[in-house]
Amino acid sequence: MTANSRSGCPRRTLPLFGIFLFLANVALVFAQSSARPSPVEVVTPKPPTAVVVEGKRVLIYELHITNFGPSALALTDIQVFASGSESSTNEKAGDKLADYSGSSLAELLRPVGESSQMGQSSHPTSPSSPGQLDIGHRVIVFMYVTVPGDLRVSALRHRFLFDVADPARSKGTPNDESALDGIIVPILQQPPLVLAPPFKGGVWLAGNGASNTSVHRRSVIAIDGRAYISQRFAIDWVLVGKNGNTFHDSRERNENFWAFGQPVLAVADGEVTEIVDGIPDNAPGILPVVTVQNILGNHIIVRIAADAYVTFAHLKQGSVGVRLHQTIKRGAQLAQVGNSGNTTGAHLHFQVTDGNSALAAEGIPFIFDKFRFLGFGKDFEEDHHPDLPRSRTLPADDSVVTFP
Repeated sequence: MTANSRSGCPRRTLPLFGIFLFLANVALVFAQSSARPSPVEVVTPKPPTAVVVEGKRVLIYELHITNFGPSALALTDIQVFASGSESSTNEKAGDKLADYSGSSLAELLRPVGESSQMGQSSHPTSPSSPGQLDIGHRVIVFMYVTVPGDLRVSALRHRFLFDVADPARSKGTPNDESALDGIIVPILQQPPLVLAPPFKGGVWLAGNGASNTSVHRRSVIAIDGRAYISQRFAIDWVLVGKNGNTFHDSRERNENFWAFGQPVLAVADGEVTEIVDGIPDNAPGILPVVTVQNILGNHIIVRIAADAYVTFAHLKQGSVGVRLHQTIKRGAQLAQVGNSGNTTGAHLHFQVTDGNSALAAEGIPFIFDKFRFLGFGKDFEEDHHPDLPRSRTLPADDSVVTFP
């Protein structure tokens, strides 16, 4: 939920939350190896809904894997297969969709023991053996599976390979290998919500947006006895000005940020379910002490459908123009972009969740009806960039877009 600026594009931000345990929808399976059983628990906190991200249809979800066995394990491979699928081409049920091992597997993994705290880096501090599962330890696998556009899949089947460490074996003797197969993850069949733009116009950068490595994607928080990723599909919207930067003149004034004070619009009809307005805007570059109470800054939550709530966060102090339980229409102005809460520069934190909370709920996917893709912030040039139409998709991380 933070945004910094350099050379016209936001830097990667600090993480918001630590990694904690979560137990639900448990599948406890005892995988047999040639030497011994390997009791492993696999948990899927939130089944995925297929969403299009920059033209690719993807399934985004997590697997929590815990070692309940008597020996240490090392996760070495994850294979993902289509289950209950139909296709107009050659794909069929049982076809392999993905196979992760080595570096491709390591990029997905996050041992729970390497959890971060608010305001600290979300990246593992010791990534040399992220698949290591000591007795009683857990690893979170951040899945991001691309699915062919014409393949209709109702579920995913997973196969896991482990090395079984045995300290009693003589030095140099290979470890046993065990395989766990048949872990099914259902795919939720409802389509993603189609939203209107939250702004009237302008060139906006989708900071920390849809990807498998952004800080929003990896931000897990335990609250009220459960762990959530409310920011699974969140975006930090930053306005890019005519100078190709996010601010002009001195960056020490909020008013010099192009986004500061910009109108924030309702993205769908709905009802206002939560409002906070009264937290002072931060001085740019200066982060306050972050707590659960102030992390969002001034914000609004709007219920737009059954089990679908939109959060608009880091709003300008005193700019909220709606009241609690007010019914609003798509396109109505709600507030203005600010710099309140866990942020060092003016931007709008935007997310959709399945509950009336910006923290204690699961992030769900959404798409925008139309926008134009202008390239990526890392190499964006104001006077030289692509200008491509996009429809019914979610912009990828670091995309620069403009809405009609």
